[in-house]
Order: sequence, then structure tokens, then C-alpha cells
Amino acid sequence: MRHLVTYICLCLVVHVTGHRYHNETLPDAAAQQLVEFRQLHPRPIGVVTKVSGEPLDIRDMTTLNTDIFISRNHFRLTSHNVRERIPERVVHAKGIGAFGYFEVTNDVSKYIKSDVFNGIGKKTPVVVRFSTVVQNLGGSDLVRETKGMAIKMYTKEGNLDFVCINLPIFLFKDPILFPKFVHAFKRNPRTDLIDNIARWDFLNLHSEALHTILYLASDLGIPNGYRKMDSFAEHVYEIFNKHGDQYYVKFNFRSEQGLSNLTDAQAKAIAVEDPDYFNRDLYNAIAAKQYPSWRLDMDIMTKKELLTVKYDPFDTTRLWERGTYHTVTIGRLVLNRRVENNFRDIDQTIFAPDGLVPGIMGPFDVLFRARKIFYPDAQNYRLGVNHDNIRVNAPLYDKYYNRDGRPPLDDNMKDAPNYFPNSFNGPMPFVDEARRSENMEVYHRNAVDLQPMAEFYNEIVNDDAHRQRIANVLAGSLRVVPKDVEINSLRLLKMVSFDLAKRVKVALHKIRAENVAERRRRVAQCIADVSQNQNLFHPRFY
Repeated sequence: MRHLVTYICLCLVVHVTGHRYHNETLPDAAAQQLVEFRQLHPRPIGVVTKVSGEPLDIRDMTTLNTDIFISRNHFRLTSHNVRERIPERVVHAKGIGAFGYFEVTNDVSKYIKSDVFNGIGKKTPVVVRFSTVVQNLGGSDLVRETKGMAIKMYTKEGNLDFVCINLPIFLFKDPILFPKFVHAFKRNPRTDLIDNIARWDFLNLHSEALHTILYLASDLGIPNGYRKMDSFAEHVYEIFNKHGDQYYVKFNFRSEQGLSNLTDAQAKAIAVEDPDYFNRDLYNAIAAKQYPSWRLDMDIMTKKELLTVKYDPFDTTRLWERGTYHTVTIGRLVLNRRVENNFRDIDQTIFAPDGLVPGIMGPFDVLFRARKIFYPDAQNYRLGVNHDNIRVNAPLYDKYYNRDGRPPLDDNMKDAPNYFPNSFNGPMPFVDEARRSENMEVYHRNAVDLQPMAEFYNEIVNDDAHRQRIANVLAGSLRVVPKDVEINSLRLLKMVSFDLAKRVKVALHKIRAENVAERRRRVAQCIADVSQNQNLFHPRFY
């Protein structure tokens, strides 16, 4: 009987033949990193030391047959090991990056005075960090979620940071929704699993986020690696030229590799074999000297155009309407150098949305104002108050009145005065005469405008097959939600498009019918297998 029960349990296992997808476009340099190191260093790189620099005798490399409590090396190694992790980022936890440069290719002095963007041929060193948004450390790259691309340019006028995502819109415009979004879209506090019920409940109650979800459900939802996705700085920035003329712009990084996206089947197949596919692809491309690059464009409005458009151009949940702006190219971002140590060079990088330079003013929207406060707060928590002194974050030039705190301290400003103003020749501020003197205030409506979502579904998505794929993805995520959440979700989709709601409803019924049919088929097969197995115990077989 025990064998019979075991057999019944085994027959409930369903074998699924899925798509297999192999990425063999680049040699796997990432897998050969240690071999590469040995080739570069044919002999040991030196004598191992204790952290104090004292050379380490080989007899101190073991604790066997010794008093481990007086083994200084053992204590230092182990105590460091249990402290070697810093807090994981709440979002954008899993990331990889590279170094490179930004090169000016076009004259944009008419619009912006920033030194980094003026002088055709000028090159500025950069570091870029790519990331998934919702995944924890160790998660899969191959999921339908927003991807991050954060850029730090080490300019002569300070570090210029762009904190970008691969979608031209953001989930919401009210920053108080951020912790709510994180809780709903990350893991259920009891099951520690992604919870589609919580996600749809959030969407039904904050419907402006549906625009992003439609993008993610579309064929644009899973890029084919970080190299082949565009990236957008989300906000509208005010810029000015040396004469003080003002313009309002969006900064967009356009992949010069060409946009490429994966289907669900391809993404699932890759995820089985290589959940770190995005990270590996970037590393291997640079190792093969196929340096990824992006074109930096500015979408531009004049102040007059800004005040006459019939929509809120500062709304981060919508696109600018065609015909209300023009686009100019600034230059190229090229990544040509791999990091030497991912923790040192990438995990410790910080990007501040208000890390700006003369010629670029911070956006006016309230989401940006909140990010100015809470990004530094997160960085203080993770890395300490002197995070700007970490080598990868340090600007080319800095003079300030901050002192002390948790290392690194750099030179801690040595013996310079530590207060301002002072009469003893401490560092002095400058006056940017081209910067505007008047203040601008932007007021946002609480009302949610579903028109941009309808335009995406009906116009940007330009064929019915693509619309059906969007519906299938949405239906798959609705499969297990309770009836009231399903009704509210379909009602929301109906307000965006009758066609979308109908397609999702039909797809949802089809998925559930297929699930019921599959369960019945498995039960019938098990019963047949059990019946056949029982015959094995008939006396005539013995």
C-alpha cells in the first residue's frame, strides 16, 4: 500500500516541455574571470598579510591544533565576514555596472550652459549602474518589471547624476505612494512571495499606475538585456544658457544597439539556465570590446510652449503629446571598462536626483522634491553620512564645511575653517548670473487622467496581435485574485478601453477553463495509472 501511495503522488507531477533559448552571441568572459586573472598575474601578487599589514606566517592560516581564541587572524577574518554585508537597497537591489565616457557630438550651447554638454568632442568619465527594481539580491533578471539605469558623470563642475528607468513614464506622481507601492509590489509579509492580489488591489485604488503596467504587459516589458533598452530621466528639467534663456527638457538615452525585447517563452527559457542573463550579457559585451552605447537626446519646450499646452507636462505618469516639443541630440554615452570589484565600484555607488551642475535646475514636480530628501536619507542609512567620500562617488573637486562622522573621511578638510561665513579664507560660494531669479510653482491635480493609457493601448500599440498579448499577460496576473478584485480590475480596464477589458475577460476565462481541463486530465491519468498498477498485485502475476 505504501508503494501505491508513493506511485499516486509521483503521477501527479506534470512534465512541462518548455522553450529552450540559448544566448550564444558572445563568448562567456564572465565565466572565465578567474582564468583571466591568472593570465594577467602568472605569479602570486604578493605576500598575504593581516589587516594591520603584518606578513602572515603559513602556520597562522589554520586553527587546527591551536588555541583558536588567541588566533588574531582567525578572529579578524570571521568577525569581518559576519559584517561584510551592508543593508540591501529596498528597490533596485540587484545591479551591475561599468565605467565609460560621455562624448559631446552636437552644439547645444543655444539651450544649455553646462560645461559637460558644450564643446564638440569633449569627453567626460562616467559610471553607470543597471538594476532590476523589485527583485531582491539574487533574484532573476528575466521578469516583467521596470529596469533602472543610473548615470554619474564626473564633470568639472561637480557630479551630474541621472536616475533613469527603461520606461518613459513613472508609476505615480504623488511621492507618498512610494512606500505603499513598494509594500504592494514586493513580497507578502507572511508568505514572502510576490502577491498579485496585493498588486491589483493597489492598481484599483491608484489607477494612474496602470499606464506603467500596460507598458510592462506589452512587448516592451522584458528587454533583451540592459544594452538593448532605452532609458529615461522621468522628470522635466529646467535648463538655461549663458544668457539666462530658459527651456524645459526631458533627457532620454536611446540605445545604439537597437531596441530588442524578449517574449515570455524566451524569458522563461533563459531564466531556467541563467537568471543573471542581463548582468552576464553586459560583462561579456565589454570584454569582447563590443562597447554598448546610448545617444543622449533632449525633448525641449520653451517657456511659452510650456504654459500653453493643454495637459500637465510635469506629470510623470504621462508622455508629452506629439507636436508640442522638439528633440535635439547632445552626444553619446559609451561603456568601455568593466568594474574591478562589483561591491566597491557598483554596490557602493550612490545617485542623487538633485546631483546637478550649473545650467540645469531641479524639476518642479513634487515627486522630484521628495526624492531630493529621501535618496540622501537612504544613502546615509546604507553607507553612512560620508558616502560622497567613497572613491566611486567622489567628485573631481570638492570643498565643503562638513566634518567628521563615519569613515571614509578623505582629508576631512584638514585645518580649514569648519564654519561659514568666516573671515579666514575658507571656501566661498560663487554667483551664477545666468540663473533665473524668479520662482516657479507648479500645482498638480489629484484627478487621474486615463487618456494617456488609452492612447498607449489604441495608438502606440499598433496591431491586434500585440493587444492580445497584453491582454494575456494581464489575465495571467488576474488568475488567482478574488472576485471583488477581479470585478474592480476589469472595470478599471474598461474605462481605459472596452476592447482591452473584453480581451482580458475572455483570456481569463480561457486560462481558468484550461486549468480545470488540465486538472481533470491529470486526475483521469492518475486513476488510470493506479488501476493499471493494482493489476500488478493480482495473484496471477506471482
